[in-house]
Amino acid sequence: MQLTGAQIVIECLKEQGVDTVFGYPGGAILNVYDELYKHKNEINHVLTSHEQGASHAADGYARSTGKVGVCFATSGPGATNLVTGIATAYMDSVPMVAITCNVTVPLLGKDSFQEIDIAGITTPITKHNFIVKDVEKLADTIRRAFKIAKKGRPGPVLVDIPKDVTAAKTEYIFKEPEAIARISDTITDEAVAEAIKLIKESKKPYIFVGGGAVISDADAELREFVKKVDAPVCDTLMGKGAFDGTHDLYTGMLGMHGTKTANLGVSECDLLIAIGARFSDRVLGNAKKFASNAKILQFDVDPAEINKNVKAHTAVIGDVKEILTRINAELTQQNHTDWIAHVFDYKVKFPLKYPEAGLSGPFVIEQIYQETKGDAIIVTEVGQHQMWAAQYYKYSKPRTLLTSGGLGTMGYGLGAAIGAQMANPDKLVINIAGDGCFRMNMNELATAARQNLPLIQVVINNHVLGMVRQWQSLFYQEHYSATILNDNVDFVKLAEALGAEGYRATTREEFTEAFEKALASKRPVLIDCIINSDDKVWPMVAPGEAISSAFTDEDIKK
Repeated sequence: MQLTGAQIVIECLKEQGVDTVFGYPGGAILNVYDELYKHKNEINHVLTSHEQGASHAADGYARSTGKVGVCFATSGPGATNLVTGIATAYMDSVPMVAITCNVTVPLLGKDSFQEIDIAGITTPITKHNFIVKDVEKLADTIRRAFKIAKKGRPGPVLVDIPKDVTAAKTEYIFKEPEAIARISDTITDEAVAEAIKLIKESKKPYIFVGGGAVISDADAELREFVKKVDAPVCDTLMGKGAFDGTHDLYTGMLGMHGTKTANLGVSECDLLIAIGARFSDRVLGNAKKFASNAKILQFDVDPAEINKNVKAHTAVIGDVKEILTRINAELTQQNHTDWIAHVFDYKVKFPLKYPEAGLSGPFVIEQIYQETKGDAIIVTEVGQHQMWAAQYYKYSKPRTLLTSGGLGTMGYGLGAAIGAQMANPDKLVINIAGDGCFRMNMNELATAARQNLPLIQVVINNHVLGMVRQWQSLFYQEHYSATILNDNVDFVKLAEALGAEGYRATTREEFTEAFEKALASKRPVLIDCIINSDDKVWPMVAPGEAISSAFTDEDIKK
């Protein structure tokens, strides 16, 4: 049947099973929005307060479900406002399709009103992008975009469509989405045999879990693998929940703000098994001193990650779920009782701890964990509160911590929380922010109120840019340059003005009472938690130092 380009966009989204789109309309994309209006009973559109909020919402939708998140924007500034969200998704391997519309084909390249080369701008931060200048190629391009976004290592794809292409007509034929197989043909018998040989030879193995284990839905296979290897486990920020954070063999996060147990254990192990982890600088510390006693065994779907930041002794390339399935079938039960006991001595000696009195970030996170019984989707912004959320909330399931790990995007959380809540209406969704981050995109609270979403926004308010101040305190002679936020912004009044409920907590008792009210509410709720400006995230590894040198405030006093 003959359809316009705008109709084809909507039909292709329906083909792909898309039920929710986040966006903001404008002149160039009006034809698509007009068709969306006619299909509003099939595809729900969430109008965000800003296009960046739409991109983060699509990201949160994708991370919490594993499906492709979709966002719309118009040409020019509408499209450029998606860039930070696209880059955030790219760094953390999140499947997303961003659909933008542009000026008509004859006006491209002529500095037309609201024209921008969005494909050129986003080339370095997408898996692929397209400019569709021929309506006959539109349907197959959108189908290809979804396939690329999902296949192998996921990521964002942008499709830019000139306005006249959305108006032109061509023949459209429905197609079932192509099944996307897990990448397994790269998993060789030789690599599997070598991996098993290394595991059997190891006396002190350590298992290091990254975001790839979450993306591949490998939590069940990972549990079996850990049991067979009989080794302690640590993870990255992105790997949270792939392995149960309440399990006896779990030792916490690795790296700059990881636990001393994980940092010391990895520094002493003779085999580090990295599962879907990219060895970022925040994990490695001093790369030359990282796991210097260990052979590195790396499992990853992306061959570009092998030997990129650390030299791997052996690597198995392919989907992590497939790799673990193969190895679990052939690996015999190992036993490392003495090694595990040694590492667990560190757990007893170096527990995470914080002041026993007063309201603090760690107390707020622990209280949220206890009140939710660990059954919530936690979203964060970036900074001290993000690290506390990683340290003090125990993630027992994958896709329950949504956070910007690679790009470190302040302003990510509230949009992502909206996306996660839309995708998981029966789940409790909580966004944890610092006051500096919350200011970045706090306008999205109006979106949450408009959608009547029962999400909870917790602001850890220290009236400073906390993580930057921590560095200034420790490494910049307390030169607090541009990090003090001592103005009179009232987040409680702001929440009420934007259609949400608002509470302020200055004590532990006030927070507990406010959080109980938030849990009972069916509307978005903000809780403004006032904490000390000089609270810090411990432990910490100084820049350029080995992770084994992680220190706390007690170490400084000594």
